[in-house]
Amino acid sequence: MVAPALPTAAAPLTTARRLLSRLGALSFLAVIGYLVIAPLVGLQRLAFEDGARGYASAFDRPEMAETLRTTVGLALGSLAIALVLGTLLAWAATRLPPRLRLLRALPILPIVVPAVAAVTGWAFLFSPRPGYLNALLRHLPWWNHLDEGPVDVYSLPWIVVITGFGLTAFVYLFVSSGFANINSELIEAAQVSGSSSVGVFFRVTLPLLRPTLVYGGFVALLLGLGQFTGPLLLGRTGGINVLTTDMYVAVSQSPIDYGRAAAIGSPLLLFGLAVVIFQKVILGDHSRFVTHGGKAFRTPGRPSRLAVAGIVLYSLVALALPLGALAIVSLSPFWSGSIDVGGFTLDNFRKVFTESGITDAIVNSLTISVISVAIALPVGFVAATLLLKGRRFPVIRAAVDFIVAMPLGIPAVVFGAGFLLTYSREPFMLYGTREVIVLVYVTLMLPFTTRMQLSGMVSLGDAYTEASRTSGAGPLRTTAEIMLPLLRPTIAGAAALMFVLLTHEFTASLLVRSPTTQVMGTVLFDYWGNGSYPLVAAIALVMTLVTAAGVLVATVVAGSDIFDKL
Repeated sequence: MVAPALPTAAAPLTTARRLLSRLGALSFLAVIGYLVIAPLVGLQRLAFEDGARGYASAFDRPEMAETLRTTVGLALGSLAIALVLGTLLAWAATRLPPRLRLLRALPILPIVVPAVAAVTGWAFLFSPRPGYLNALLRHLPWWNHLDEGPVDVYSLPWIVVITGFGLTAFVYLFVSSGFANINSELIEAAQVSGSSSVGVFFRVTLPLLRPTLVYGGFVALLLGLGQFTGPLLLGRTGGINVLTTDMYVAVSQSPIDYGRAAAIGSPLLLFGLAVVIFQKVILGDHSRFVTHGGKAFRTPGRPSRLAVAGIVLYSLVALALPLGALAIVSLSPFWSGSIDVGGFTLDNFRKVFTESGITDAIVNSLTISVISVAIALPVGFVAATLLLKGRRFPVIRAAVDFIVAMPLGIPAVVFGAGFLLTYSREPFMLYGTREVIVLVYVTLMLPFTTRMQLSGMVSLGDAYTEASRTSGAGPLRTTAEIMLPLLRPTIAGAAALMFVLLTHEFTASLLVRSPTTQVMGTVLFDYWGNGSYPLVAAIALVMTLVTAAGVLVATVVAGSDIFDKL
């Protein structure tokens, strides 16, 4: 019997397709590899030039030891605050009465407020002399003899507290997700054995939350080490320096010292890598903590009024107070320690929407964010597809996985300095253009666009794509007619969330911007330096409204658990 000719004819076609797939995967890896790694390599190359002159100039300074201690102290102090508050708030959210379950969203809302807006709000509250709450506290018997204070927002302890409040929302998200994955049967078994609610929490719940606490804690620690906004706006006034602000000084002075900036940022890179390795060693075998069963988590005990009070109190302190201060200053002709309601005016908001420099910055923020999201979405889709279905290319798949995760572990100030170096010289002279901001924005969004779309693909499973391929559709047609329509809510949610994150991005923008290309955060910083505080407050509120609108859209299109999907 003569063998059919079809397999023989199809073999070269199959081989060609595999070769094209491999070349496409390699090309994609090369593009994102250059985008993410080239700026970092360029910085380090300059740091090691001339006998590692960059490291010598950075670490031979006597003040560097104090800078390192301050950086670590800020990270550890804010981490401790965030872990305690985030865990307690997540526990309180499980004790809410059914009719008040909407309050579970309150601890997440501080994420909506841009960091630069929140920090300026705290400054308006607790500046030693004109801060509103300081002026109020000086009426109390304990402090009525003071001319300023009693709180100094420009001191390290208060920068730690403010940073801790900002990180609490992230820990809350992680721990809340951990609570949802705990099998209620284990809780009930502990109660039947005679354990009290407190005993159940410490003996059963907390041990089961250990992976979540470790992972969330290390993420918060990395965010704490990379803090930039608070130390820059508050710490520099009091001579408080951290590694990120030292890097900013190195690339904002004239002449720019890239080698020194790279050397200063090296501990952040090394510590980030060490944290990831340490995290894996501590967690060990994740299967030891899998507790899924027939029943989802239910809190032991009755709903608690104290839980309601705790969540509302945190929201008032972390959200309402700084926003209230911004509102008061934005409506005032000048900032002082007293509030003159009769003198309130909308002039500052009129200036925001009439002064060309500010309106250009708002337009730039919106335009650049939209363009960056439009680029990041297809890049994230390809990366997620490779991670999910690229088993034929294990090396490429592992490299893509590593590269798209790097922007989460590396502070944005490091990327900002690297992009400023890479794109202000040949072959890419992009300094002063929108394009360089778009590139850095796309880079920073790689983990988010990939993670969310990967989550959507995993939830769909393989049934739809296999049915399409069985029916004779090729990969492109399957993607266009099956995958993309089914992933539409996920893609829309990812787009809205990235838009939110980018419209209040400040750190990297400050390093790559030019005087003629500003975004909302950078123009706010310039007015802050000029002492135009009412205008600063108005810009901060506009930023907050823009991001709040983005969160609303993201919630509508992707569900209320959009932040959990990260």
